[in-house]
Amino acid sequence: MTESDAPLAPQDLRRLAERLGEGCRARGITVTAAESCTGGGVASAITEVAGSSAWFETGYVTYANGAKTRLLGVPEALLAEHGAVSREVVEAMVVGACRDSGAALGVAISGVAGPGGGSPDKPVGTVWLAWGGAEGVESACHRFPGDRAAVRAQAVREALLGLVRRLTPR
Repeated sequence: MTESDAPLAPQDLRRLAERLGEGCRARGITVTAAESCTGGGVASAITEVAGSSAWFETGYVTYANGAKTRLLGVPEALLAEHGAVSREVVEAMVVGACRDSGAALGVAISGVAGPGGGSPDKPVGTVWLAWGGAEGVESACHRFPGDRAAVRAQAVREALLGLVRRLTPR
């Protein structure tokens, strides 16, 4: 079982956010988040950590497609062709968030949290995440089990895990 497969405990998000802060402070960088289905959950977890304003200045909740275009510069054509829940869109979201905020590292999330809104291609629980920074952009698709709250919590956790991994020397 990997760290991201372990059962979600209430203190996990805070612990991950604290680790993220330690990594950002050690490197002297800021981080950003562009969120859709999580509705600010990543930003909320980060700002639970006292002093997080030193490494987190800006977050975006772009729930509607128009907000993704207006605030993050996601092309309307990209949304029309691939849909909001896609690799292409989350990658454009994280690039736009880093560009607008000036952050060195960011995460973007878009998914189908449920209970409705799923399709055969993108069932409830489908969540795309992208992490980006100076070293490029990387994305992953997950199918999280559970109800709306569980899907959102797992997406926030995976977003934070991905940020922490990108700050950990390999």
